[in-house]
Amino acid sequence: MPGGTIKYVPLQPPKDGATRTTSAADWTIDMTALEKAINPQTRMIVLNSPHNPVGKVFSKTELEAIGALCVKNNIIILSDEVYDRLYYVPFTRVATLSPEIARLTLTVGSAGKNFYATGWRVGWLIGPEHLIKYVSAAHTRICYSSVSPLQEAAAVGFERADKVGFWEESKREMKSKMSRFCQVFDELGIPYSEPEGGYFVLANFSKVQLPTDYDFPLHVAERPRDFKLSWFCIMELGVAAIPPTEFYTAENAHLAEDWLRFAVCKNDDVLDGAKERLRGLRKYMKE
Repeated sequence: MPGGTIKYVPLQPPKDGATRTTSAADWTIDMTALEKAINPQTRMIVLNSPHNPVGKVFSKTELEAIGALCVKNNIIILSDEVYDRLYYVPFTRVATLSPEIARLTLTVGSAGKNFYATGWRVGWLIGPEHLIKYVSAAHTRICYSSVSPLQEAAAVGFERADKVGFWEESKREMKSKMSRFCQVFDELGIPYSEPEGGYFVLANFSKVQLPTDYDFPLHVAERPRDFKLSWFCIMELGVAAIPPTEFYTAENAHLAEDWLRFAVCKNDDVLDGAKERLRGLRKYMKE
């Protein structure tokens, strides 16, 4: 959108997230701040639920409040729901809340996320014809086409998934992996945010004391603390995690700089190996 200006309204972490394990539901959006970010030129709100990296599933009440703002101001909702098959609490599609909200909503889906084959890059948009026609026109000029065999494979996957109970089994399996992996944080006294959906978990590393004389490369040393934590875990422990401030603007980075995002969509032996390596953090923990 030529000339478009992005305004960010960040999710606020739980106030006690550094001292106790909380729920992803405790990451909240400031509705007053969201309303203040809207002006007569606002054209679209981008929403993500289940959320990456937090794992929050926006409640029906939260979605109704956001939807009401969009209806009031005639704002399109781009609802990223690529983890829509992997949730552990009730999940609401914003487009189902009312005909008025549905008229404004484009819903994003992903076979790659649904079937743990993210390299496939097969996805879709669902929405009213008066919005989809513009997306189709842009899509033709951006990527032109997708890989037909992978589209066919995705279609077959959806035809078979319900018959073999794939969706429910995926939830049980990922929930089990989440519990298995987070045991190490319980052992170490590292609080984390229990996800409501997806396969990521945020852990709060505020208790981890990085060596003051550690030689970080310049491109890491200049970034927020979570980048340093991530680099340290990779180099000293052999465990990779994503620094969540990468999802934030510089002015809001302080909200997430003590957190790290871990993925549990791994074989159990890999998770167990990572847990053993993370136990090496004990000597860096604050008393």
